[in-house]
Amino acid sequence: MNHLSINAINVHSPYIVGFDGKVFQFVTDHGITYRVDFELDSNPFFTAYWFNLANPEHLKSPNDPKISETVICIIEEFFRQNPDILLYMCSTEGDKQAQRARLFLRWFNGAEQQKHYVARSVEVRGEEGRTEYVALIVQRSNPQLEEILAVFDEEAAMFNDMKP
Repeated sequence: MNHLSINAINVHSPYIVGFDGKVFQFVTDHGITYRVDFELDSNPFFTAYWFNLANPEHLKSPNDPKISETVICIIEEFFRQNPDILLYMCSTEGDKQAQRARLFLRWFNGAEQQKHYVARSVEVRGEEGRTEYVALIVQRSNPQLEEILAVFDEEAAMFNDMKP
């Protein structure tokens, strides 16, 4: 993965984002720490990275639009530096994965994001029959966009077909 510029992120981010060489981190006005990192996926078709967003202290977060604005700044810098694909799986902690999926997609379904990105979410059956939500984010300008979306849909369907 090409390096992201912390300076470029902080030009537009409402929260100051730090970087320790592996993890991006910011603290909200409510004292809640968020961490963001990217992990290379083993996908044989395309270069893709898992986007990981964590609230390590598991503190309840009030409605704070600056969180989504900060996360979008990080993701936009990712795409400025990397023409790759982002994948995201919602945490199943507290069985709130459906709410997290809706919130995450809402961040990327704003008019400005829709101009630049396609965000697609699918439900997959996870362990013990638990519903999990996986999302894909790809730039609309990606020359392989249709193929990427088709592979994503096929893999999700195949994964669901393999589960009892």
